Amino acid sequence: MTNNQLDILAIGDTVVDAFIKVEDAKIMNDNGIERLAFEYGSKVPYKSVDICNAVGNAPNAAVSAARLGLVSGLLAFVGDDQNGRDCLDELHKNNVDTTFIKTDTTKSTKYHYVLWYDVDRTILINNVTFPYSLGDIGSPKWIYFSSVGGTSMGLYNELAAYLKTHSEIKLAFQPGTFDIQQGTTVLKDIYSLSNAVCVNVEESQKILGETSRDLKVLLRGLAALGPQHVLITDGMAGAYAHDSAAPDDFYFMPIYPHTPYERTGAGDAFFSTVVSALCMGKTLAEALTWGPVNSMSVVQQVGAQKGLLTLPQLEEYLGKAPADYVLRKI
Repeated sequence: MTNNQLDILAIGDTVVDAFIKVEDAKIMNDNGIERLAFEYGSKVPYKSVDICNAVGNAPNAAVSAARLGLVSGLLAFVGDDQNGRDCLDELHKNNVDTTFIKTDTTKSTKYHYVLWYDVDRTILINNVTFPYSLGDIGSPKWIYFSSVGGTSMGLYNELAAYLKTHSEIKLAFQPGTFDIQQGTTVLKDIYSLSNAVCVNVEESQKILGETSRDLKVLLRGLAALGPQHVLITDGMAGAYAHDSAAPDDFYFMPIYPHTPYERTGAGDAFFSTVVSALCMGKTLAEALTWGPVNSMSVVQQVGAQKGLLTLPQLEEYLGKAPADYVLRKI
């Protein structure tokens, strides 16, 4: 396979998630902030542990696209250890091109402990940083850029410069925690060069320095940064979208009806599916009906990838969707 044949090249950190299912815990409200609490100094029982290799926003997107039938690859780093080899094996099993994955012999593969309580999770992270650089990535149809933890401004500048000289490549940007912390000035070119940007409500407020939860305010604010399509997810309340080509049009897409089992990866599944649909030539309106279906499926299983659907499976769900599962203007 040559890099020019890629439909989607995802760029971002890959990690191992160890899901630890706990039941002997409480949710404490601390001035509006929910905190997971255990008895200090005690022995806390756990029910099970599930290991999920090669996960993270970017690898989740690469696997999602591959499951849907696209040719996808991942640019990421792993350590020269068993966890790194397990991540590469998992990506190969999911038909993700690993040409652009580099092994760093001086560092360990990122490993997260995920405290899974009820349907949600709290993640313990160890932010190992890697020397990301773009290099010659050829001409994939889309680049899906997300969550390169603790990176320098160099990668943002390198990516922006590459896109300016390769205008045929479309950019999907899903800002991670560290990307958001860089601020909109540092990321000005990334936002303005993006064909699609997706965040959740709270992330959009942080990016804009906005206290309002008015979705039109948030959508307009993100659109003013320059991306063509803006998407904001709001958990079980659904998702919202805006197309800069139609400045007065705002859209709402409800969830595909379901009861979640474990919510990790819902946002990744939504956005990666929308981007995959756009890559296949679907309109934004069509793509927005695809995203919640994959989100629904992902949260029925543990981790961000087990529930990702193939295209026939997704189309089957669309064919039996309830009558009120439709995109509508707000």
